[in-house]
Amino acid sequence: MKISELKLREGKVEVVGEITDKGETREFIKFGRPGRVATATLKDDSGSVQLTLWNEDIDKVNVGDMVKIENGYVGEWQGEPQLTTGRLGKLEVIGKVQSVSEKQKSSKKETEKESAKAKKQKDTKEEPQDEKKDVEEENFDDIEEKFDDSVEEEF
Repeated sequence: MKISELKLREGKVEVVGEITDKGETREFIKFGRPGRVATATLKDDSGSVQLTLWNEDIDKVNVGDMVKIENGYVGEWQGEPQLTTGRLGKLEVIGKVQSVSEKQKSSKKETEKESAKAKKQKDTKEEPQDEKKDVEEENFDDIEEKFDDSVEEEF
């Protein structure tokens, strides 16, 4: 499901997206039990939504992570839709998104590696050919010398 397709009070939601922002963790006590909550922004190619992170999920998630929400619920907070895993849902980090600068660095490194590899292959190909020429020249010199010797013997 795409984020743009989410509807208020919808349950059993499954969404995949990138964490583009993560707010401060807030601590609370409810029914005598301590808890933690934070809000993050989840984005896909269709839009973004606020994602409520509870307790251990807060520590799992960082900006740039690709996450999958299973069995989520779309609630409302201050008039805006807000996605949560609640008690029954699950949040799973499924990968990391590269930033533009990381992609550029990675691309530059790959280009440098390919250039170095191509140069090495070229150098490797040239060396045997040079050696082959040297061997051919030596063989030709030997043959020419032998020919000269045999011609001299006949006369």
